[in-house]
Amino acid sequence: MTTPPGWYRDPSAPHLERWWDGTAWTEHHRTPGTQQQQQQQPYAQPAPMAQTVPMPASDGSGRAKAVALSTAAAVLVAAIVTGAVVLSKDDGDGVPEARTVPTPTASDPANAPSPPSEPSESASKPSADDSDAVVDELNGITLPLLDGWARPENVSDEDVVMTTPGTYDCPGDDGLCRHGTVLSRTVTANDEKSTAALAKDDIADAADLAYDRNKIDERPFHGITSHRLVEQGPVAVAGRAGYFVRWRVKTEAGPGGYVQSMAFPSSVGSESLVMVRYVFDAGAEGPPLADMDRITKGIRPVGDEDTSGGVGSDIGPTR
Repeated sequence: MTTPPGWYRDPSAPHLERWWDGTAWTEHHRTPGTQQQQQQQPYAQPAPMAQTVPMPASDGSGRAKAVALSTAAAVLVAAIVTGAVVLSKDDGDGVPEARTVPTPTASDPANAPSPPSEPSESASKPSADDSDAVVDELNGITLPLLDGWARPENVSDEDVVMTTPGTYDCPGDDGLCRHGTVLSRTVTANDEKSTAALAKDDIADAADLAYDRNKIDERPFHGITSHRLVEQGPVAVAGRAGYFVRWRVKTEAGPGGYVQSMAFPSSVGSESLVMVRYVFDAGAEGPPLADMDRITKGIRPVGDEDTSGGVGSDIGPTR
């Protein structure tokens, strides 16, 4: 079945109607509702007028009849060729343009299917959850969320800002442990203003809570058997001069781990000192030790992504 000629909604311009000649779209358009005096096919060619071919006097040989038949055939071929040229109109590059056949409804032949709507712009926009940074509003900093790290879920310590995904059964007392944890808190326990002194005093407490005895008096690793200093020194964090201390801790159960305490002045409010702690399990299951430096280097003041900082950066004035 084919769609009969007529005016239909233009698939490429739904606000206009376009003439369908029964085989293909033509170039004729009109505004819907416009009355046309001529509703016939715009490309239809007038029927060739009957031609009266003078009949020569019969000479008894039948030549007159042959001449008349040849003339009529020539007229018919010319009409067919003209129609074929009109119907095969191309778009200028030698390839016939693509045509969409209308599908009119029974009640209104001008109703053709509308073209598919464009996808919503909001569908491609990332949400706020797609951010690659963790915001610590209290201390006025953001920390980069590296591959292999996640925002904290189901943790009881409100100072935790990120963890490695998932948990595992602790090798010591019953419970669940994580291979990596990063904490951030404001220093309020004393009036010490030296970042070096604060970091050196904090490292033992950080190690004990992580690998010896936690806040609820459990010993997930059956305690620390030894520790050694790996590295310490000044560090620039979010453009501020700070200090860090890193230990390697061995435990009675499990592979032990690395603990780092890092103190630096906040860039907001009264510029209180901030302490960031890193707890990384050692061994193949723990996060790369280099992530400590990567996270430190990526810490920024809230709202200032261009501020430099991190291990190896120049130390600037704290005020």
